[in-house]
Amino acid sequence: MNLKPLSDRVVVKMVELEETTKSGIILPGTAKEKPQVAEVVAVGPGATKDGVLVPMTVKVGDKVITGKYSGTEVKLGNDEYVIVRQDDILATID
Repeated sequence: MNLKPLSDRVVVKMVELEETTKSGIILPGTAKEKPQVAEVVAVGPGATKDGVLVPMTVKVGDKVITGKYSGTEVKLGNDEYVIVRQDDILATID
């Protein structure tokens, strides 16, 4: 099953960043905050504003930073995704 976002929505998969303290202790996922770095998995066609299609600025494969509590979490099989609006993407990472 594939997710195909509509309008200006983007499907992202959160990237778990391993975090180590200054003393070398690796923090488990339960001790960390919700990740904000994600990889774009699918992109919608764009939103229509005043009858004109506004193109999307992100593409599949981009690494992005999303708002901390933005989007809708979806689980398909063993994979977890978040569907966000393009406006909820704060920046891209090169």
